[in-house]
Amino acid sequence: MVLRLHNTLTGRQEVFTPRHSPAVSIYCCGVTVYDACHLGHARSYIVWDVLRRYLRWQGFVVRFIQNFTDIDDKIIQRAQAEGSSMEAVTERNIAGFFAEMDALNILRADDYPRATRCLNQIQAMITRLEAKGAAYSADGDVYFAVMKAQQYGKLSGRDLQQQQEGASGRLVAAEADRKHHPFDFALWKRSRPGEPGYGSPWGVGRPGWHIECSAMVHEAFGDTIDIHLGGADLIFPHHENEIAQSETATGRPLANFWLHNGMVNVDAAKMSKSLGNFTTIQALLDEGIHPMALRLFALQAHYRKPLDFTREALAAAASGWEGLKIALQLGERHGAQLGWSDPQRRCQDQHEAFARTLDDDLNSSGALAVLFSLARPLRALAHRLQRGGEVTAQDHGLEGSWRSLVELAEVLGLEAGAATETGPVPGDEAAVAAAIEERRVARQNRDFATADRIRAELLSQGITLVDCPDGTTHWLRA
Repeated sequence: MVLRLHNTLTGRQEVFTPRHSPAVSIYCCGVTVYDACHLGHARSYIVWDVLRRYLRWQGFVVRFIQNFTDIDDKIIQRAQAEGSSMEAVTERNIAGFFAEMDALNILRADDYPRATRCLNQIQAMITRLEAKGAAYSADGDVYFAVMKAQQYGKLSGRDLQQQQEGASGRLVAAEADRKHHPFDFALWKRSRPGEPGYGSPWGVGRPGWHIECSAMVHEAFGDTIDIHLGGADLIFPHHENEIAQSETATGRPLANFWLHNGMVNVDAAKMSKSLGNFTTIQALLDEGIHPMALRLFALQAHYRKPLDFTREALAAAASGWEGLKIALQLGERHGAQLGWSDPQRRCQDQHEAFARTLDDDLNSSGALAVLFSLARPLRALAHRLQRGGEVTAQDHGLEGSWRSLVELAEVLGLEAGAATETGPVPGDEAAVAAAIEERRVARQNRDFATADRIRAELLSQGITLVDCPDGTTHWLRA
C-alpha cells in the first residue's frame, strides 16, 4: 500500500515519497495569537494531527514544526483596546491554545517557533533578497518585488494580470506610490508612533506576515521540506508569497507537497473571526461537548471538503463517540472476565482496510467506518455483560477486534483516556515558583535566551506559563 496525497501545487494526487526516508519534515502554519481558537482551527489541527500519527504508524520518523504569529496588527490593536501589552495578549492566547489542543488530544509539535524570536533569521532573509534585487526599501518599509519571482502564482493558479484587474481601487495612494508593482508585499513594516518595534537595518519596525514563516521553515529545516500544511484560505496570498520569497532567496523548492484543509462553514459562510460567526473551542468544551466528540465531528468529512457546522451534526458526533467509547473500554473493564490475554492479536483484514482508506489522501470518513465496523459487536457485548449476561466462546474471539480497534482509533487520536481537563500542577510548587522567578529576572535583564529555556523546560514538564498584564505569571497544567 502506498500513501497518496493531493498536492495543491500540482492539483492532483501524488505518491508521497519523503526526501530522506524514513525522516519526514513537516511545517504547519499556526495561529495568530490575538484571540481564542475557533472550531475552524480545531478542524485544521485535528486533520494534520492524523496525518502525523498515520505517518508514524507507518514507520516514518516525523519532525513537525508549527509556528505562532506573535506580532501582528490585530495583536497590537487588541492590546491597545485592552490597555495591556502585546506580550500579555499573546501569552494568554498561547496558553489557551495549548490547553485546548491538549484537550483535543492533538500531539504537541516538536517545536513552536515565534516570529518575535526569529528576528535575526527574518532580517537575514530580507537582506538576502535585497542582494538579489528582489526586495527594496521605501521610507522604512521593505517590499518583495513580485516581478522578480519565477512562476509567481503557481500555487494558487493566479497570474499577476488577473490579480491586478481584480484589485482595482484597493491600494491606498501612499502605498501605491511606494510600491514598484501593486502586488509587491511587505517584508518589513516601519513602526508608526505608539506601535511596538524592533531594530533593523531599515529602522525600527516589525516583520511582514509572509516572511515570518519562510524564515522559520528555513531555520528549522533548511531550504526544502517534505510537506507544508495550512488551511485553504492561506493558499493566497500567504503561501503563494512564502513560495515567492523563499524560492527566490534559495533557488530551491520550498516544499515538495502542499496540503490544504477545507473550511468549517456556518450557514454556507466560512467560519471566521472577521465575520463574527465563529464558535470557540473553549465555548464548546464549556457546554459539555466531549473533546473526542469534536474530534470525531471534524473527521467525518474529507479534509479538503467544507465541513458544515450544525448542532445536529455535533449531537450525532457526540452519540457516535459514546458508542465508540463503550467499545474502546471493553477490554479494560472486562478483559480478564473474557479471558483476553494476547496483546498480539489483531484483525489483519481490518488493518489493511484502514490503511487503504488513509492511503487514499487521508480518507478519514472511510477510516471511521472501519472503526465503527470493529466497534459494533464489541459494543453489543459490553451491553450484554452490563446486563449480567454470560461469556460465550464466541466472545473470546473478539479480542483481536478490540485490540485492533484500540490501535486504529489511536491513529485517529480517538482515545477513551484522553486528557480533558486542565488545572494546577501537583508536585514541587516551590521549584516551579523558583523557576518562574529566575525567568522574571532574566526577562528583566533582557536575557531572552535564558527566559525561553526556562519556559521550554517547564513546558516539557507539562507546565504552561501565563504572563498577565499586571506583570505576574501564573501556571497551568499544559
